[in-house]
Amino acid sequence: MLHQNPNPSLWSGRKSEEIEYWHQATISVKDLNLDDKQDTPKVGILGYAGEEGVKRNQGRLGTAEGPNAIRKNLGTLAFHLPEKSRIFDYGDIYTEDDDMESSHKLISETVFNLLETKHFPILLGGGHDLALAHGRGIYRHLASKNQKLGIINMDAHFDLRPTLDGKGHSGSPFFQLAEENPDSFQYLCLGVQRSVNPKSLFSTAESVGAKWMVMEDFRMNNWEVIQEKILWFLDSVDKIYLSVDMDGFSSAFAPGVSAPSPMGFRPEFAFKVFELLASSKKLISMDVAELNPAFDHDQATSRLAARCAEYVARKVLALKD
Repeated sequence: MLHQNPNPSLWSGRKSEEIEYWHQATISVKDLNLDDKQDTPKVGILGYAGEEGVKRNQGRLGTAEGPNAIRKNLGTLAFHLPEKSRIFDYGDIYTEDDDMESSHKLISETVFNLLETKHFPILLGGGHDLALAHGRGIYRHLASKNQKLGIINMDAHFDLRPTLDGKGHSGSPFFQLAEENPDSFQYLCLGVQRSVNPKSLFSTAESVGAKWMVMEDFRMNNWEVIQEKILWFLDSVDKIYLSVDMDGFSSAFAPGVSAPSPMGFRPEFAFKVFELLASSKKLISMDVAELNPAFDHDQATSRLAARCAEYVARKVLALKD
């Protein structure tokens, strides 16, 4: 089994008699034994300690260490989720040799089971090929409910590249999801940078019916237009899956990624988008991908990734309380 049990020692921080920090509220669970009893709001954390997709896409290696770097910083954050909330850490799914596809299969199954047992899944990457496995699990969950999924990817890249010799990689997850779900693929990519997406990818985006906002337009002074575009997208679907690629942020705030760029969005703007998505009550799952601790500075990127996960979880679970 391509699964590693969580390491409780990663969850540490300040001591207090009451639950005041995430490390105190997080329960480490072995063997993917998902909680199906708690009727209270709950988060299910699952790591993807894999970088085969990044390797295939000629990116900088090191993302396999991402999940634990995020956990270390999540644990130190103050706990402001609803009092009855529960956080479960279900460990990591890893890749053996170059068999990324087997890792994806287990991730998809686990995401499906997390949703079926009423968790809010937060997946920690790992390469962005994670989105293919994550998306598959959500599509399966919604299929029996006849609900339409919308995918919002905050990213410098479309990640709509074709597969290589039939194999996926960190640049192809949404292309593969589009191929697998041609009649129901609803995709909005925010923060696309023209400098790293050739014209062919814009053509691919058009061919699969994707929507997007380029980085030049994805700025605070254009908020009314951005808000309208996001709200229109939210109205067209039943549920939302949010994927946050850390390389979408400016490298001034997120240097520790596989493909850094100085021209990305700022954290306070991204969090404004998070709040809008959470307020819709349609957000059912998220992932944070492409953190590469090998190139981080003073844990700036892993701290930011942890803040993204904490903020979204807090906003989503507050509406479920």
